[in-house]
Amino acid sequence: MRPSLWADRLLALSARFVGLVILVATLLAAGASFLYNRGEEADRADRVAIQVNMRLRDHIAVLEGVRALYQSDSQSSGPGIRAYLASLRPQVHAPGMEGIGIAVAMRQGTPAAAEAMLRQNYGRDISVWPATSQPIGFPIILVEPYTPRRHNALGYDMYSERIRREAMRRAWQTGQPAASGIVQLVQEKGVARRQPGFLIYVPIYAGRTAPGGAQPPGEASPPPVFATAPNARPIEAFVYAPFRTNDLMTAVLGSQLDTIAGLEIYAGEGPSAPLVFRHGTMGWDTHEQKLRVADRQWTMRISYGRLLERIGRPFAIFLFGFAIMLLAMQLHRLQQRRVGAFQALADEQALRAADRELMIGEMAHRMKNAFARIGALARITLRESTSLEDFETRFDGRMRALSDAKQMLVTGALDSVDLRQIVHRELDLAGVSAEQLAAIAGPDVRLDDEGAQAISLAIHEFVTNSIKYGALAGKGHLSVGWHRDDGEIELDWIESDLAETPHIESESFGTQFIRTLIERQLKGSWTRTAVDNRLAIVIRWPEYGTPD
Repeated sequence: MRPSLWADRLLALSARFVGLVILVATLLAAGASFLYNRGEEADRADRVAIQVNMRLRDHIAVLEGVRALYQSDSQSSGPGIRAYLASLRPQVHAPGMEGIGIAVAMRQGTPAAAEAMLRQNYGRDISVWPATSQPIGFPIILVEPYTPRRHNALGYDMYSERIRREAMRRAWQTGQPAASGIVQLVQEKGVARRQPGFLIYVPIYAGRTAPGGAQPPGEASPPPVFATAPNARPIEAFVYAPFRTNDLMTAVLGSQLDTIAGLEIYAGEGPSAPLVFRHGTMGWDTHEQKLRVADRQWTMRISYGRLLERIGRPFAIFLFGFAIMLLAMQLHRLQQRRVGAFQALADEQALRAADRELMIGEMAHRMKNAFARIGALARITLRESTSLEDFETRFDGRMRALSDAKQMLVTGALDSVDLRQIVHRELDLAGVSAEQLAAIAGPDVRLDDEGAQAISLAIHEFVTNSIKYGALAGKGHLSVGWHRDDGEIELDWIESDLAETPHIESESFGTQFIRTLIERQLKGSWTRTAVDNRLAIVIRWPEYGTPD
């Protein structure tokens, strides 16, 4: 193969490899961009969760500040706390709470102390409600900042309701802030559009206790009431904050909600957790975060709905890389075509050279055989002739027949030729008697142009060799026949009773020439065997035509 063909093939392989590398690199880049966008959204969702958690911690810090103030001066807790909250303004600095309240301990059936505190704080008679079977209660004696809507909560015994009571018990037992489950806030009474609510409680333990709630000696004013429970410190009150979930999230996130396609908050974990807040519509790109609400864990699911933004850049990278890959593959195809064209040209030139060499060898061999055959015909005719005139007549006729046969083979003038006719003519030219020709047996088989020429030349070669060395030289017996066998024609050329066993270990040019004809033109095969002064040649080829 020429060096340029190797270079072309190497270039084609390089183009294919480069295309593959480009495709892999494009997929990696697009995937990395997609993951980067998703990671960026996850970071944004994480920042939102941190923002909500920090706001809730700020609210708890405000409640703990109120607890410290209450514990430092319990006798002026009402007016002092109201003044403190008015100065602190938590609804401005940490919006989201519905207010800050205090619920004090109360023994069952003794609401007088709590109602006195309500009268002191708000200048009017407010009763403790509702009636309850609990041995203790915790009525609300203060809610700030005061509004007519929040006035509905004053005097409400939060310990009378199960969900609130569970949160208050946890705060009481642990000493840590505790959040309730979802409830309907009492200040929502009469509101047309209610929201899910919850409360956070911070316990205020008794600084000193008196058994059964009795007044400690030396106190001039009525002592506070302490509630007691097994395995828990005596408690005096709770500082709490009510929350409306919609207002809380709107206050915390503000304008950020406009950049969020969907937001859902569940009060708890798992599929049974109730949905307490929903904004927009959730998409396929949902990110889940955890919110810490005092001692409870909530679930936040957030979706930014940035489908085009998320896949746009990766898709653009992919399209660009894919276009480059297609360009490389097209170059590869062009190179393949060029390599294929060069290869076909090289193969065609090699085939032409082989055919030319075969043709030259064939011409030389045929001329040699023709001279040998003419000489043999002359000797055979001479033995048969009785006079010079008889020799001239016989020899001229046979030379004319030989010329006609060669002309038929060379020009291919006939559409098809009978196999029997080819065999008879060749043997007749070789001087085989009519009786021997009549003994040749075989069905009618017609050959096309290429098949007729191949068989004629093969028979001609066999006849020539037989005249030189075999049965037609007068040293043996010749038998020729053919038959059909499973869609193929089998021709048998058998020379027996020869003077010696032929040597067929090596192939002469004529033998190679015949083998090439049979394999190329007939698409067939042949075998030669020589043993015990006997030569057998068998030719098989597919039968393409139909018998007459």
